[in-house]
Amino acid sequence: MLECSIVISHPCTRQISKFSTPITMRLSWLVFAGSAIASLWQDQVVLGTESAPQLKSETESSLLEFHKNLITIPSVSGNELAVAKYLGSYLKSLNLTVEYQKVTKNRYNVYAYLGNKRNTTVLLTSHIDTVPPYLPYKVEGSRIYGRGSTDAKASVAVQVFAFAQMAAKKVIGEGDVGLLYVVGEEVDGRGMETASKSLGAQWEAAIFGEPTELKLGVGHKGAYVVNVSVNGTAAHSGYPELGVSATETLVPLLAQLLNAEWPTSKLLGPSTLNIGKIDAGVAANVIPAHAEAQCFVRVAADLDAVDKTMTSILSGHKNVKYDVLTKVEPQYLDYQVPGFDSIVLAYATDIPHMHLQLQKRYLYGPGTIHVAHGANEYVEIQDLYDGVDGYTRLIRHCLE
Repeated sequence: MLECSIVISHPCTRQISKFSTPITMRLSWLVFAGSAIASLWQDQVVLGTESAPQLKSETESSLLEFHKNLITIPSVSGNELAVAKYLGSYLKSLNLTVEYQKVTKNRYNVYAYLGNKRNTTVLLTSHIDTVPPYLPYKVEGSRIYGRGSTDAKASVAVQVFAFAQMAAKKVIGEGDVGLLYVVGEEVDGRGMETASKSLGAQWEAAIFGEPTELKLGVGHKGAYVVNVSVNGTAAHSGYPELGVSATETLVPLLAQLLNAEWPTSKLLGPSTLNIGKIDAGVAANVIPAHAEAQCFVRVAADLDAVDKTMTSILSGHKNVKYDVLTKVEPQYLDYQVPGFDSIVLAYATDIPHMHLQLQKRYLYGPGTIHVAHGANEYVEIQDLYDGVDGYTRLIRHCLE
């Protein structure tokens, strides 16, 4: 007899309730049947007392079906509830212990593991939110298209399948591997921040799922985001001397930022500046009374130097205000594992939002970031199959 507990957090309460029911089960029952999941969000879970039937082993078609279902459910950041419910139900159907951790109203992280041991040696984790807009699922040739198809629902699907196959073969057991899927990675990392602060679980090694072309990430750049605003005085453009142009102040400042020297790393390459958003004026025949811009530096090294450069350029000007919105250090990861190539990455992840002490941190997943966030986001079908093998080998490496 094996004690199996399911932990459910109902959206109408912050209280977590445990229901434990002795059942007879076999780990070989951990199998995926993606089309058979029913999402029921209830206060309690009743587990059958009869022996679970032994189902067929995982197939490539069920992996693709699971991946398809994840993509078909829109989950733009802030609206992840439906996909969290689906994923949690899917994992519960495998007799995993599942916890829904409330992040904010109608936003839940999903944490799952075998049996009753919440602390595991290895953590597989990724995010279930996507950038906008939603793009529908479609298959063309060897590629699967749709929002999240590569970033990062491919990692979610492949991680779950690697876990399930290893559990079915009894390669892993209670206390070996946990699964954590968080909200908000694409915006502010709030899901991972919440998991770090209050989930109450511990891990020795974590494998973060993002599109890395099936290579191990050497590391990724940090972030420095600043908003610059300038106030002027509106006037008729025919009489510019009667006003103060906010854009005539802002534009030279932006030019200085573009021409500034930013720190470089031998490992991660150069820091880069993007002026991602500019908003100014109301009409071409009106001297603009307000102008602002948001700038993003991908920090390869020396976050303090980036801060000093920003301050030297933006401070001390009349009617100019700047607010630093984000400061994140570059991340250096573990990547020397036999059989894996490595890759340097410029994008940001949830890794800096994981504040718990880990002995090892890996970044790995199917797909390429070069198509993520774009209108034609896709993942190669073969990458999904190869990713299952890759995660399996990484888990074995971490457990050695």
